[in-house]
Amino acid sequence: MGWADPKGMRSRMSAAADDIRADAGQPVIEVRDVTVRFGGVLALDGVSFDIRAGAILGLIGPNGAGKTTLFNCLSRLYTPSSGDIRLLGRTILRQPAHKMAGMGIGRTFQNVASFHNLTVRDNVRVGAHSASRSNVASDALRLPSARRSEREIDRAAQELIDWLELGEVADRLVAGLPFGWQKRVELARAMAAKPKLLLLDEPAGGLNHDEVQELGGLILKVRDEGDVTVLLVEHHMGLVMSVSDRVVVLNFGRKIAEGTPEEMQKHPEVISAYLGGGDE
Repeated sequence: MGWADPKGMRSRMSAAADDIRADAGQPVIEVRDVTVRFGGVLALDGVSFDIRAGAILGLIGPNGAGKTTLFNCLSRLYTPSSGDIRLLGRTILRQPAHKMAGMGIGRTFQNVASFHNLTVRDNVRVGAHSASRSNVASDALRLPSARRSEREIDRAAQELIDWLELGEVADRLVAGLPFGWQKRVELARAMAAKPKLLLLDEPAGGLNHDEVQELGGLILKVRDEGDVTVLLVEHHMGLVMSVSDRVVVLNFGRKIAEGTPEEMQKHPEVISAYLGGGDE
């Protein structure tokens, strides 16, 4: 099923980092019995799982499994019919979607959602604004606090540009960049908001083999050096299995399996779901 670990990426993860994640305390995110109904359609049926601090959790399943629905619940684009989602012990379901960045949830999208008519630098600055202390009044009046905030945003944006190796395209319009670069810009913009949990929605979509290899390295770098917990929804099984610490498998809205990548590759229900349900 194409689940091989590309170039042994997973073997390069340090045992020490694995021990730290295994000993982590409170989960960053807790999904508890989440059910979503759209009229008579049951999109999610009592789905539950945790993600520990510093972990990468892969969320997979065939077409119609409910992955996007769950992602949209975590982003607060959808409200579950029942159940709860807690970030560091606090429910997110009482908050509107525009509060998610401030709470510590960042997201990239399957279809690149960058501001194409802005430069790479300005895209990253937009992401950094949600983590700043500026407000409309201080910005409009150009108060000292607003000027300090702008300097902090500029500094944070430059650090991310350097960290994600975007320097050579920093002042180019995103619209003129190859698709792989645009994906990297979107990742930088999401990281600029300093998320505790980063939701990656099909980041390998449209990338070639070499770009997927680079993406895998970036995801590990974001987790290991950026101190971020990652939830990855992805069709590219080689990528999922190479970077994930654990994998949750959905099928027809239900969680059918959860475990290590190695366990999931051998799990009979997972194999049946993919062979019988098509490739997503």
